[in-house]
Amino acid sequence: MGAGHVHALYVHEPGRLHPLAPQAKLVGLVLFVLAVVATPREAFWAFGVLAVLVAGVALAGGLSLRRLAGRLVIEAPFLAFALFLPFVGHGPHATVAGLSLSTPGLWGAWNIVAKGTLGVAASVVVASTTPVTQLLHGLERLHLPRVVTAIAGFMVRYLDVTTGELQRLSIARQSRGHDPRWIWQARAVAASAGTLFIRSFERGERVHLAMVARGYDGTLPLLEDQRAPARDWLACLAVPATAALIACLAWTVLR
Repeated sequence: MGAGHVHALYVHEPGRLHPLAPQAKLVGLVLFVLAVVATPREAFWAFGVLAVLVAGVALAGGLSLRRLAGRLVIEAPFLAFALFLPFVGHGPHATVAGLSLSTPGLWGAWNIVAKGTLGVAASVVVASTTPVTQLLHGLERLHLPRVVTAIAGFMVRYLDVTTGELQRLSIARQSRGHDPRWIWQARAVAASAGTLFIRSFERGERVHLAMVARGYDGTLPLLEDQRAPARDWLACLAVPATAALIACLAWTVLR
């Protein structure tokens, strides 16, 4: 993966989060998610405060709320799963809008929606303010094995390459009169999937041979050795510390 590769999630508008060290952002993200998970599901006000906190961090990072909401679509499959819990759950039932819904299922659905949305939103903020190369560098600074970071880097890079190849195949089919709205045209889509696999495999082989010819030994060299200053750690840990305080207050109020 080239050093200049930037993922589509990255927001180029400079914000206060962009200059912060990636390893500090990753640690702050993990701690924030743990604080969200530890928040009791019955404390509705706590999740509202946490949502405001995430929105404030997103605005500070140059990410508009509209763009943040648009990128939360990635969790749609999980939300769809959560919507089924009230219908298939056991235990006491309550009538909501004429429907008999499981009370434990309603709580479970709310728990997944609230905590999952906050976790995904925080992850989107970090991905939008940090290039992929810096994220991988931050993982290496946190002593994640370099083999793992190299595999992750290639995965991200070839995901973009494969997506681009898929778009070109789709344009080629449509330019030849292919209309993918009918079931009997699935044969062309299946043939394209096979072609996509072969092209991706061949390109991966060519890239690997080119890298081995240039001295690749299984790990990518570090282009820079950036240490996180104390102010970056303070800035990134302030958010999870606030979230942990909110979780503690929520448990105290419930008692």
